[in-house]
Amino acid sequence: MELTTSADRFRATCSTARQEGSIVGFVPTMGALHQGHGRLVAAARRECGFVALSIFVNPFQFGAGEDFSSYPRRLEQDSAVAASLGCDVLFVPEERSMYPQGRPTVTVDPGPLGERLEGRSRPGHFRGVLTVVAKLLNLAGHGRAYFGEKDAQQLVLVRRMVEDLDIPVEVVAVPVVREIDGLALSSRNVRLSMQEREAAPALFDALTIAAQLARAGERDANVLRAQMARRIGAEPIAKLDYVAIVDDATWEDLVTIEGPARALVAARFGSTRLIDNVLLPWEPSPAAVQNTSSDEERR
Repeated sequence: MELTTSADRFRATCSTARQEGSIVGFVPTMGALHQGHGRLVAAARRECGFVALSIFVNPFQFGAGEDFSSYPRRLEQDSAVAASLGCDVLFVPEERSMYPQGRPTVTVDPGPLGERLEGRSRPGHFRGVLTVVAKLLNLAGHGRAYFGEKDAQQLVLVRRMVEDLDIPVEVVAVPVVREIDGLALSSRNVRLSMQEREAAPALFDALTIAAQLARAGERDANVLRAQMARRIGAEPIAKLDYVAIVDDATWEDLVTIEGPARALVAARFGSTRLIDNVLLPWEPSPAAVQNTSSDEERR
């Protein structure tokens, strides 16, 4: 595996791989690699002839008082993990390399969705995310880019950016990887105390409750939100940020669930903020299926 801190070298290496006939699979990360990242790399390894991984803790997606300075950084360990996963090149740029002039004056506007949910809790977060992702995708060039579904709002915004700006990249989503008790793997999990770690699966419990209600036929999104909030509120050390039920296509908040929908949660456990989500079970009602079949028969 080649390790480089040079943007020019990274771009050239990916370009050479394409010239030699390989599809470039790119996995952008902030490091502190875990099994979730491993799943992203494994997907890229299966589907592409050349796998590139980046590690960059982007300062412009962190707000005032957030954990930029304390975000886990362990380059030596991460380099060994990336090599063991079969990466072909590891790009680890310095901040001055990514932002030679300091904070960029031209950035990517995430649009209205970027101001909701995570965007409301973390103002400016998605502008920083999309700006650095656009830079990284441009360096990696044509190919496939792999993102985890745990950061579902980020994923949908990256997809919209790629489509709206005609970036020649196929965005590939990879399912959430979880601990045995349901906690979604995250680089921030290492900062949880023992007590906080024991409480953190409340997020997945809340999502599971919402999924069970949806599977049983509950279509009132407010009922699901209330039950999710109640479960997280039952943990004394959990500080709820938000619960949400959104349309999985438009990401608009729902009153009544009438199609594929996603449940999302965010909460703090001590100083560590965690997020999670699930796609809710959905099946059209028998009447809707019958009406669709009748329409097709008439045509």
